[in-house]
Amino acid sequence: MINKIGHMTRALHDSLRELGYDKNLEKATSAIPDARDRLNYVAAMTQQAAEKVLNATDAAQPVVEKIEIESQRLAREWQRLFDKQMDVEQFKNLATQTHAFLVEVPKQTKVTNAYLTDIMMAQDFQDLTGQVIKKIVEVTQQMEKQLVELLLANPPSTAHLEAHAGTLNGPVINAAGRTDVVTSQDQVDDLLESLGF
Repeated sequence: MINKIGHMTRALHDSLRELGYDKNLEKATSAIPDARDRLNYVAAMTQQAAEKVLNATDAAQPVVEKIEIESQRLAREWQRLFDKQMDVEQFKNLATQTHAFLVEVPKQTKVTNAYLTDIMMAQDFQDLTGQVIKKIVEVTQQMEKQLVELLLANPPSTAHLEAHAGTLNGPVINAAGRTDVVTSQDQVDDLLESLGF
């Protein structure tokens, strides 16, 4: 049986070579590892970008929260002043705190802007990975085209399919007068040999 499968494989290989499909199949076979490497590259670039974005976001959040909390606290204090609930000494203290906050905000926004720039720059992978994905799609389409051409050039024999359409229907009870039924071991052997087994 293994010997027969080997002969069948050799016959198929020789037929494909004679038809000129061996070069196409060779190209397709060599394209698969390349496509796998390219997809691994896309995955690595995407992961790297995601980590940069997450790290920059994690680093920027405390800076933004600090600005928010301090500005809310100062707003409440200024509201107390407007509600005339603050004496002169408290007002002087509030003015000093507000000045310190206003001096600090540009530094914090500069840090936040740097993190936002890191997030933006981390998206540069999209252009590179987009090109790689486009190439993989082209390779896949080419392989599909070659396989379709191979199938169209070598369709399965309809005579073979029609002759064996009922083989799974069970034994024939009355074989008299029928030509599509084998009744002896010699006929079974002849049928298998005619199918290449």
